[in-house]
Amino acid sequence: MLLASLLSVTAVPVAAAAVRPRRIHHHQHVSRVDAVIDISHMTTVSDFSLARKRSKILGVIHKASEGGDWRDPLYAKRRQQAEEAGMLWGAYHFGTRQHSGVDQALMFLATARPGRATLMALDLEFNDQNPANTMKLHQAEDFVRTVHEATGRYPLIYTTAAWADGAPAGGHHHTLGGHITERSILAHCPLWLADYRTEPQLPIAWKGKGWHFWQYAGDTEDCGPRGKRVRSVSGVERCDRNLFRGDAATLCHFWKKGGRNVSV
Repeated sequence: MLLASLLSVTAVPVAAAAVRPRRIHHHQHVSRVDAVIDISHMTTVSDFSLARKRSKILGVIHKASEGGDWRDPLYAKRRQQAEEAGMLWGAYHFGTRQHSGVDQALMFLATARPGRATLMALDLEFNDQNPANTMKLHQAEDFVRTVHEATGRYPLIYTTAAWADGAPAGGHHHTLGGHITERSILAHCPLWLADYRTEPQLPIAWKGKGWHFWQYAGDTEDCGPRGKRVRSVSGVERCDRNLFRGDAATLCHFWKKGGRNVSV
């Protein structure tokens, strides 16, 4: 996941809208469990059971697909290995502009083959490897709508506050093509927020609801930390680390419900 170019841009304010989010009282203590990693075929995995037993990792979100024609070659094999190790399984899709949101969703579902307890996610970010192929807002909405119609569930939305709020990125000032408002179907999705600062900034559409997952640190290399907030994971050479807003029991309940509306 490609985030460095997004974390420094300024968010664009948007107007309040009709969805009635559950309000968070920030003075109340909310527990956070550091037990979720996300990986792709580029990650070297030697043993998921070590990640589960030694590093106390409970869940893995693995890249399943990208665009409308690319499938992660290690997705199916890794799924079997992780589930045999007793880990929760999730699948994410990296959205692009080249194919329609509907076609991308159908390809993702065919590749991910989500079960009732498979957490699904759309990676919605600036494509700094190919800026012209960055997924646009209407495509993301079509993707989510298609997944929801097929499964009855909303996928997580992985994004940054700046990108979701319509800020430009890259040398040619690419944008999402709008900002995510509380009226958007995307605002119904649980938020998987990427932010490597001490505390994350929420996109405006999720201000009253908060994040479910917070990717607080990027890759670990050679099982060593990059930055003081990054911790290595046994059995996994490189991965991203994520907090869940809630305790371990709530995480498992939320995940086994496939990300359905469960208060955290």
